Parts: sequence; structure tokens; C-alpha cells
Amino acid sequence: MIGKKEIAGVEIDNKSVEGIKLQENEIVEKTISFKCLNIKLTSVEFMDDTDRHNELVQKREWLLQRSEKDLALQGNLFIIQESFSKKGKIFVKKSALPHARPTKIEKDLKVQPAEKGWNFFFLSSINEIDSWEVIDFVGNNRDITKTLHTWQENQRPDTIGHKTPLFLSNTWGDRSRDECISEIFIKQEIDAAVKLGVDIVQIDDGWQKGITSNSTLATEKNGLWEGFWESDSNFWTANLDRLPNGLKALIDYAHQNEVKIGLWFAPDSYNEFANWEKDTAFIIDTYHKFGVEHFKLDSINAETEIANQNLQRFFTSVNEQSHGNIVFDLDITAGVRPGYFGALQVGPLFVENRYTDWGNYWPHQTLRNLWKLSHWIDPKRLRMEFLNNTRNPQMYEGSPIAPIEYAPSTLFATIMFSNPLGWFEISNLPKEYIEELAPLVKIWKNCREEMFSRHILPIGKEPDGIEYTGFISEPTNGSAGYVLVFREMNDSDYFELNLSQAGYQLKDAKVLFGNGDIQINEKKLKFQINEKLGFVFARI
Repeated sequence: MIGKKEIAGVEIDNKSVEGIKLQENEIVEKTISFKCLNIKLTSVEFMDDTDRHNELVQKREWLLQRSEKDLALQGNLFIIQESFSKKGKIFVKKSALPHARPTKIEKDLKVQPAEKGWNFFFLSSINEIDSWEVIDFVGNNRDITKTLHTWQENQRPDTIGHKTPLFLSNTWGDRSRDECISEIFIKQEIDAAVKLGVDIVQIDDGWQKGITSNSTLATEKNGLWEGFWESDSNFWTANLDRLPNGLKALIDYAHQNEVKIGLWFAPDSYNEFANWEKDTAFIIDTYHKFGVEHFKLDSINAETEIANQNLQRFFTSVNEQSHGNIVFDLDITAGVRPGYFGALQVGPLFVENRYTDWGNYWPHQTLRNLWKLSHWIDPKRLRMEFLNNTRNPQMYEGSPIAPIEYAPSTLFATIMFSNPLGWFEISNLPKEYIEELAPLVKIWKNCREEMFSRHILPIGKEPDGIEYTGFISEPTNGSAGYVLVFREMNDSDYFELNLSQAGYQLKDAKVLFGNGDIQINEKKLKFQINEKLGFVFARI
């Protein structure tokens, strides 16, 4: 006798839809019903832990069809849109990415056909409260990007440090780690920062008395990656062997040269961040005592619900006590961390560790990650790196798009529509590198407040080393915007950008930097870029 099991290939008239089945630790946080038969569903999947991953964004799309009645997806960002009215909703799950959540659930979205439409069930774990945000929009992909960017900006403090990107340097990118840190060396970095135009000289791991697992002394001194306060109550005081006059002498020297000092710091993951109040007290005390506003946060492992809650308490407390003036660079390169959506009030996100020493820094790939992320993540929330391309050229022999093939100004341009990170020892840059780059940095600093007060949108093709690609800071209400176009390794010196759908009123265009020209023809921008791996940066 044949049982009731559904047999593949046999047509079944589904006149009713059963309720969805939940796992033990799942709840339905939101249910949305669309009385519309023609709906497009987009799922955007993200990846952090960038020490092990380089493909950071993947998009999947469905034109929903009633035969696909058991669609279930995992992720943090979903978009549903009516095909003809172009009305839609964006759903953001304000939590870590699925792999990094303390409480795992199998799926975040389940879709079922309903009478004359569709039902969407948005799931959370039993430990998550109000994790889903619903954002309405009308329009095309550009409108979705602008809606998401505006929403993200509204989650962050309304302070200059969170709204206007700054050029930050960090010596770790040259792989000397903490071995080079000394008072003399940091003063040399400050002197070089003045010549290049760097805003903040960030002292990475090694300024402090305590020794971490990343230190060159880790084996000799039993370096730690958590348990800092238990090991030594003075762990986070200045290392007087390296900085005999303490932090104040360096901060005063930086201030005299109109440069700021930033510090590396590791919130203590030990015992589920039980020491979050001590971490807060240290940050606030350093802010009040020395005026340090910028901290890179590393060594985070929020593996449990309690750990995540305490980490969020740390973020909130620092933000409240500093009135939003302290800016955290939240490292998302490793560990179990909040990522793109789990700490929206914190930023920018320190996206990548890439090194010429290991042959994994490719300018076109960093540009590609910024370009792809910026469709969904506000570029003001991203810290992206460029390196000293004169180091380790032997790691790239034979490649026409090796770092050494790029001019220093082009390297900076690849990431200047985000928060630029000079991932190098400034004082060890070749003289020619600084001389070639400094004029562009000066122009960027003069433009950035206006540039980043607009929506930043990716334009052209997805970067892959051979395309025309770039970004636009939208001109609005008669005010100027900015456009950046790269010619990657291709044979055409001509590129045309059609802006007819954008509604811009373009009257003039002026090249600010680059090796080409720009012209306006009706609703089109026409670029002439004379050299491969060149670019044009213009005000429009």
C-alpha cells in the first residue's frame, strides 16, 4: 500500500498552506503579508572574518512563484518589492552574521504563498528582542542603496567623528608588529604624517605595558588574547620601556603638529566580558586625560548571549559618557564579532588585514570589496586600506595589476570614498611616494565634508582589474557632487557614464586630480583617461 508521502513529479493541488514549523529556540518576530502576486525577493549575504574570506557580498534574487512554497533563507538583509508599483520593504536583522550569533537558528526568513499574495515570516532566536527593522522605499536599486545608507547614518551619533571620514595611519601593515614601537619612532611617524596629510596616527598593539599574543615577545612573555585585567591591573598603562615619557609626551607632540593620536585596544573577552565596566572606565579616562578619541577595537570574541550583552553595554556606556565623541574602529577581520549589523552605533568597521608580505594585498580587490559593500553598507561606516606598494614586489611577479604597478595616488583613490587607512609606517615610505600622494590628500581633505554629506554610490562595472568603475557623491539641490572613475587594465581610454535616470542637473565639471579629462554632454559624463590603472577625480 502506498502511504501519504509526497512523490516527486506528481502534481498536487495545494489549496491551503500549513503553518510554518519552528525549531525549539525560534520565534516569529514579524509577519508581513503582501496582497500582490508579482513580487521580487532579494537576499544579500555578507561575510566578515576577512582574515579567512575575501568574497564579502553575494546577492540572490527570486521572482516568487507559487510552486516554491517552502522557501527558507538565512541572513541579515532582505528586500521585497512589487514588480510594477516599485513599492517595497527592506528588512534588516540587527545582529551579528549567522555564523557569529551566540544562539544559532536555521533560517531567518520563511516565505509562503497566500491567497492573492505572499506571507513573509521573519524569525529570531528566543534571546533576540526587536532585532528586525522594517524600512519602506519606492524606486530602483539606487533608491534602495540611498535608503539603506540614510537609515544606517541615523543609527550613529550625530558627531563630526562619525559623520566625516578621517585619514588614519597604522604601522601594523608593514608587519614589524610591536617591535618598532618607541617614542622616537612614533615622533618620526607624526613628522611624516604632517608631510602626507594624515589626520590620526594610530599606535597599534605594543604601546601598552601588557604583552598580547600578537606581540613579537608573545612566546617569551606568555602573551595574552584575553584575561588582561586578571593578569595585571596595569595592563593598559603605557609601556615605559618603549615610551619612557608616557602617552602624554607623544600626544602633546602630535597636538603641536596638528595631528591626533589613536590607540589600539582589546575589550576583555574573558568570562563573557565581565570586565566591561573596567574597559569603559579605561576608555573614558584616556579620553578625558589625554583627549584620545579614536580607538581600534580588536581581540573580540562574543561567543555567548551574556558576552554579547556585556559587549553592547560597553559600546553604549562609552558612547553615552563621551556624548558620541569617541570613535571605535571595530575590527571584523577575525573572531566572533558583531560585524556589519550587530553594532550599528559603532564604527567605522575595520574591514581587512591585507599585507604585501603575504601577497594578499591587491588594490583592485580592496576596491572591489568597497564597491560591492557600498551598495548596502554606508561607506562612512567602512575603514579600507592601502599599502606601501614598494615592499615585497617579488610576491607579485608576472602580474600586470600587482601593487607596484599603481601610482601612490591611485592606491589612495581606491579607498578615498571610505575612511582611508594608511596601512604602513609613514616614516618608511619612499620620499617619492609622499610627494606624489600628498597633493591628492590635501584636495580630498578640502572636499570631504561636502563629499560625505551626500549619498555615496558605486558606479560603472564591478571592479575586477580590467573594468571601468568608481563612485559618485551625488549632486543635490543645485549643490556640487563628486565623481571618481578608474580605468583598470583595459585598452580603452574612453568611458561614458549615463546619468539620465538619476535626475541630476549637471552644468559643469572640473577635474581635481588624475590623468585625464571629463566632459558633460546632456545627461552623460564622458571621461578620457590616458593611462591604464589611472583615474579621474572631479567636482560636478
